[in-house]
Amino acid sequence: MAEAEKPAPAAAAAALPGVMPAGLPETAPAPDFDPKALAKGLLRATRAGALATIDRNTGHPFASLVNIATDADGAPLIVISRLSTHTANLEQDGRASVLLAATGKGDPLAHPRLTLLGTFKPVARDHADEPRVRRRFLARHPKSQLYAGFADFSFWRLDVVSAHLNGGFARAADLKAADVMTDICGAADLLEAEAGAIAHMNDDHAEAVRLYATKLLGGEDGKWRLTGLDPDGLDLALGDATLRLPFAERVTTAQGLRKVVVDLAAKACAGGSV
Repeated sequence: MAEAEKPAPAAAAAALPGVMPAGLPETAPAPDFDPKALAKGLLRATRAGALATIDRNTGHPFASLVNIATDADGAPLIVISRLSTHTANLEQDGRASVLLAATGKGDPLAHPRLTLLGTFKPVARDHADEPRVRRRFLARHPKSQLYAGFADFSFWRLDVVSAHLNGGFARAADLKAADVMTDICGAADLLEAEAGAIAHMNDDHAEAVRLYATKLLGGEDGKWRLTGLDPDGLDLALGDATLRLPFAERVTTAQGLRKVVVDLAAKACAGGSV
């Protein structure tokens, strides 16, 4: 067969966007490295990230800063104005990536970061998902209520196809969408109860929420509140600080949630941690 007629390697043809080149060092990955858990934690706990769209004029990558929340299944949510360049780009080509990075002292590259790749799609105001998307986003970013209702603003949701995690030296991993997303199949009862459960916990069990953050997760003391829940865990916030409390087992019903939050409160009172 002539050189030009050779078929492309199967691996190359099936490669997902963002997959790193072959040739990992023999020391990778580190034995204590759990890329799926780390990636899910970053996705749920990071409030802002770099949005990279495809410039509609030249095709160049165009990076901008956006606030990030997540849908029940973990899909990144943004609210953007039609007057923005990144929105004009997405209206032409929804393919994009979002970089979420942990921050802290020392070298920024010593902290983990996650790149999610996929296609952003707008959530129409009359779509059945819009109230849930709006509620979850504004719970994470209350100040966005100042502009989220303006006529030129709309919510967009990233349909994730792949992800790339860099957790530091010898801690990199290519991930599929299923590795970072939350399975919500069979969890309709839980998701329908979400808004009421969060309001109930914040209004009537604020002390339990505070203990979750301070005793179980090591957060600073303060009036922590729940901003979201899903089959995998709880999202907490105190001002600009955010935490993720994972469940030990998947929860799919309101009854199951009640048992879990009671058990977590008892564990926190006993001085436990996750």
